[in-house]
Amino acid sequence: MRNTIRWRIGFPYIILLVVVMAGVGVYLIGVVRQTYSDNLKTKLLSESRLVGSVIEPVLADPARTAELGPLVKNYASMLGVRVTIIRSDGVVLAESDTDPNLMENHSNRPEVQEALQNKEATATRYSTTLKASYFYAANPIVVNGNIVGVSRLSVPLAHAEDVPNQIVMAVIGATLLGIIAALFLAAMVTDYTVYPLTQLTQAVQKMTQGEFTETPLPAAHDEVGLLNRAFNQMASELRTKIDALQSESGKLAAVLSNMTDGVLIVDSAGIVQLINPAAERIFRVEENRALGMSLVEVVRQHQLVELWRACLETGDQKVVELEVPAERIFLQAVGTSLNDAIPGSVLMVFQDLTRLRRLETVRQDFVSNVSHELRTPLAALKALAETLQEGALEDIPASRRFLSRMETEIDTLSQMVQELLELSRIESGKVPLKRKPIAPCDFLNPAVDRMRLQAERAGLSMRLECPADLHAVSGDPERLQQVLVNLLHNAIKFTPPGGEVVVRAEPGHNEIIFQICDTGVGIPAKDLTRIFERFYKADRARTGGGTGLGLSIARHIVEAHGGRIWAESEINRGSVFSFTLPLAAKPGSN
Repeated sequence: MRNTIRWRIGFPYIILLVVVMAGVGVYLIGVVRQTYSDNLKTKLLSESRLVGSVIEPVLADPARTAELGPLVKNYASMLGVRVTIIRSDGVVLAESDTDPNLMENHSNRPEVQEALQNKEATATRYSTTLKASYFYAANPIVVNGNIVGVSRLSVPLAHAEDVPNQIVMAVIGATLLGIIAALFLAAMVTDYTVYPLTQLTQAVQKMTQGEFTETPLPAAHDEVGLLNRAFNQMASELRTKIDALQSESGKLAAVLSNMTDGVLIVDSAGIVQLINPAAERIFRVEENRALGMSLVEVVRQHQLVELWRACLETGDQKVVELEVPAERIFLQAVGTSLNDAIPGSVLMVFQDLTRLRRLETVRQDFVSNVSHELRTPLAALKALAETLQEGALEDIPASRRFLSRMETEIDTLSQMVQELLELSRIESGKVPLKRKPIAPCDFLNPAVDRMRLQAERAGLSMRLECPADLHAVSGDPERLQQVLVNLLHNAIKFTPPGGEVVVRAEPGHNEIIFQICDTGVGIPAKDLTRIFERFYKADRARTGGGTGLGLSIARHIVEAHGGRIWAESEINRGSVFSFTLPLAAKPGSN
């Protein structure tokens, strides 16, 4: 309130008016009181002289002394005052309000003493006779050149102040009315002066909220009018510039938000000033926490801090590649100095190379695995062919045995090529699934029956647990049997004689869960997450035979059906391979 223009203009003006009016009032009250006192003094002295001139002949003739009492009371009544006649020795000869015989000697009264010196005298004091304050006026009574007495008139001080008090009240009332009128006028003048500034202030406040509107002020030709026109012009220009900036800012924000590369802008003190969503995901930090934090707190990688420092010191673009172990990602960071646009700042762009690295790793592993898997049968074929060329053809039994082994190796190569082609077609989506509702037991039974004989030859027992009331699933029966055969083949192959293989189906949440359980050698925990990769073999116990593609094919078929596949295992206690399939829609449902 005290900091407003209205207060700074109005308050001093109001204080000035109040002080002036109060000063004038006090002055007038003093003048009125003094004027009335002077008039009263003059009036009483004049009347005192009049009474003295009337009393003078009576005092000159001792025989007329008895006339003093009635004469004094008569004049007191006419003049409306108290009249006292005092002899030169201080004895009261006559009194209008009191018995003079009861009054003490007045020779010690100041006005009497001064009058006996042939002077007009006045005094204000307390009357011990009447027990009240009085205003006194005294004149000497001279007979034949001698002062024979004093004519004294007096009025009660309270009565003497009645008229001045009434005048004072009138002056005070007029002063208060003047102050009120001055306050009202000051408020009107202040409001009239401050109103345009208030409108401008409200317009500025709206501008801070994004509302650029012209202020509706009269087209005055004074300083405020000039200020209003200048303000409206400024608002128009600001609106145009801010619209342009918002458009550019929106484009920049859209680009930054949709970039797959992370972006950071770091100032010369190493404080993060900007971060985009991609960088938030890469470094697992939220924007409201990252802004204002140091670079080392956000990225937590000393290589990136060194990159920022090198860009800041040299002003050159720097590139570094690194792996972030905690997030298991590979990054390429590019640092660029922004000295031309934002002095002291560095733009850091982070490209996530994780997928490319993994694809490169997969490609290298694939080439390595294919080369490894092809090398063994090809080396065997070459050795067998060289043996036949060196004379084994002449040995009919040996040549037949070698040809049989060559046929086995060729079958292995053919199977590998066929599975590679099959896997490639499944991954590319070129193998259409012939989906239809099928009861779980309807595709479990054929697969189990097909592999039962192989299990019995291996000395294993095989059991199927499939409730007949299970809900139907949506799938391609032929492809699903391929998954089951692959999983059963693995279970039989890696389960020692005397073991058991159990196939079961049970309901899940909007899905059916299928499990192939064995009591085999088990799979190490470190290999469980990789056994569904192409050519991956867990350990030496699982390296004999096979191409290493069966589980990869099974994973792709299950995922193509919208299901999941995983494995659980304990060394020397067996493994459980599980996969899910979604429920088929009920007839008549959408």
